[in-house]
Amino acid sequence: MALSGEDERFFLAALALGRRNLGATAPNPAVGALVVRDRVVVGRGWTEVGGRPHAEPLALALAGEQARGATLYVTLEPCAHHGKTPPCAEAVSASGVTRVVAGLADPDPRVAGEGFALLRAAGIEVEANVFPDLCRRAHRGHILRVTEQRPMVALKIAQTADGQAAGGEHDRRLAITGLAANLRTHVLRAMHDAIMVGIGTVLGDDPLMTVRLAGCDRRPLRVVLDARLDLPLRSRLVVGAREAPVLAICGEGAPQEKRDALLAQGVEIENCALDGAGRLELRAALGVLARRGITRVFSEGGPRVAAALIAQGLADEMVLLTSPRPLGRPGVEALSEPSRAALADPSAFRIVEQGFFGADSFIFYERL
Repeated sequence: MALSGEDERFFLAALALGRRNLGATAPNPAVGALVVRDRVVVGRGWTEVGGRPHAEPLALALAGEQARGATLYVTLEPCAHHGKTPPCAEAVSASGVTRVVAGLADPDPRVAGEGFALLRAAGIEVEANVFPDLCRRAHRGHILRVTEQRPMVALKIAQTADGQAAGGEHDRRLAITGLAANLRTHVLRAMHDAIMVGIGTVLGDDPLMTVRLAGCDRRPLRVVLDARLDLPLRSRLVVGAREAPVLAICGEGAPQEKRDALLAQGVEIENCALDGAGRLELRAALGVLARRGITRVFSEGGPRVAAALIAQGLADEMVLLTSPRPLGRPGVEALSEPSRAALADPSAFRIVEQGFFGADSFIFYERL
């Protein structure tokens, strides 16, 4: 059965609801749900911070008896397994809803079509796989954690008009982008469970890696890829580790005295395999995060980390911010030539959106 324009509008509204807690629902997906009866929204819900309650029972509880004969719009297949909460599919079946318009089937093997099967067995009409591209984007972190045992990774790269991310070795840190682009960066940080950088960025810039938006109390895990545990004890990350969590991912051979000193300051430490060059294996590092329940990572790790993520097929999304001002002298290239070639390859990436944040331009890429 083809969806009506009304169905599409309500489903897109459910997707917008799900984004309200995007980056704060790990290890669960950020789902949105609407209950609609006679073209009137009688219930709405979205996955709460920490992953529970789920969106569907919240929307159904708000709808109450008005759910009988109504349509439920939900962005991911209702769960069918008993965990810390009863299955959402059972709650939907008991609610009196007669029709469900749903997004993707949940790849979690505990669900994987069983939720839809339960609904159909209860006599509920199910329209599934609605707006699959949008739903895949909304739930990419959950999908990848289940299917590839890693979180999704979004890159942010800022460059001058002549393609530089930093000045020379002894230059001060560049302020590349303006206020509007910087505010957008904080919004993007808030939409991810973790913010990740390499140790080179910490040593060069001493970043805070926090969300600084008025009225927004999001504290993503701050992750440093640091094979030898060179994270300075006086860095702003370490000094503030008890206020906003910090995780250093290192090789097993990192010195014990460095481990002890960082642990004493409240920094968490996880071991990870190294590659032949003595650097962290990125896929293994992402696996460490996935095992902690992380589904969405925002990487601001600089050109070297960005190049490695792109080359290894681990960069799922990317926002490239470009200032109208050139550096005008030799510096550090924001993107390697292979990285630029990959972004320009239509079989590897596609441009989803482009425009301006103030004077700075942006291009939003998505890996195919």
